[in-house]
Formats: sequence, C-alpha cells, structure tokens
Amino acid sequence: MRILGIVALGVMLGGCASITRGTTENISISSTPSGAEAAVSGLDVPTTCTTPCAIVAKRNADISITFQKEGFESQTVQLTKEIPATGAAGFAGNIIAGGLVGMGVDAVTGAATDHKPNPVIVTMQPTAPPPAPRKPRPKPVPQTGT
Repeated sequence: MRILGIVALGVMLGGCASITRGTTENISISSTPSGAEAAVSGLDVPTTCTTPCAIVAKRNADISITFQKEGFESQTVQLTKEIPATGAAGFAGNIIAGGLVGMGVDAVTGAATDHKPNPVIVTMQPTAPPPAPRKPRPKPVPQTGT
C-alpha cells in the first residue's frame, strides 16, 4: 500500500509529458560548409560549438543560433517551440493521471514542446569580394593647334 501511495504522489507531482518526454532535448546543428562557429543563446550557459555539433537544451528555452565563418556572411536562426503529437498526448495524459498540477508542471517545464527546426541546417553565403580598386582616369592631353 505504501508503494502505491508513493507512486500516486509521484504521478500527481510530475506532469505526464515531463515523465514520458523529459524536460530537455537534443538539437543537432550543421552548416554548409561545415566548420562554422555556432553561438547558441537562450541556454543557462552561453554555448559555442563548431559545426556539425549537437547541444542539449531545456524544452522551454527561447533559443537562437548565430553561425559565423570567415569568408561567409553570418546568419542567425531563431528556433520556435511547437507541440508535436507526442507532446500533446503526454499533456493530455494529465487529465487522467496528473490533473491540474501535472498540466502546470508540463506547461512550466515546456515538456510538451519541441524546438523547430531540429536539426538546424544552414547554407552559408560567401561574402561579396571587395570592389576592385578604381584606376584613375588618364588626364587628357592638351591639344595644340596647328
């Protein structure tokens, strides 16, 4: 009986999506060409990696990734949060098992959401070459009258 009570308490305190999906997710990051520096903002600790790479992020984090590589224009990708079918099912499971407390836990932790796009893939554009230096125009030669 005691174990049953502990299990029931655990179900009530944790949301279903929090239990089945977890509160973090892996995000894959790549670029063409590879070897770009990917600066990830929105995490507890600012993170930088060299593409291709992967990070672990909290599902409720507001994440943007800035890609930089010498000879290419920098590019920033803002990730959005969406509720996939598995997240919706876990969140809905709170009606049966976790009640309002479970729904609140899932909402705060973002356990029902996924970041999109994932994987994050960018094609970097080369920077424009500097304009060629202008040659000075030759000075006109004065005409002599004959």
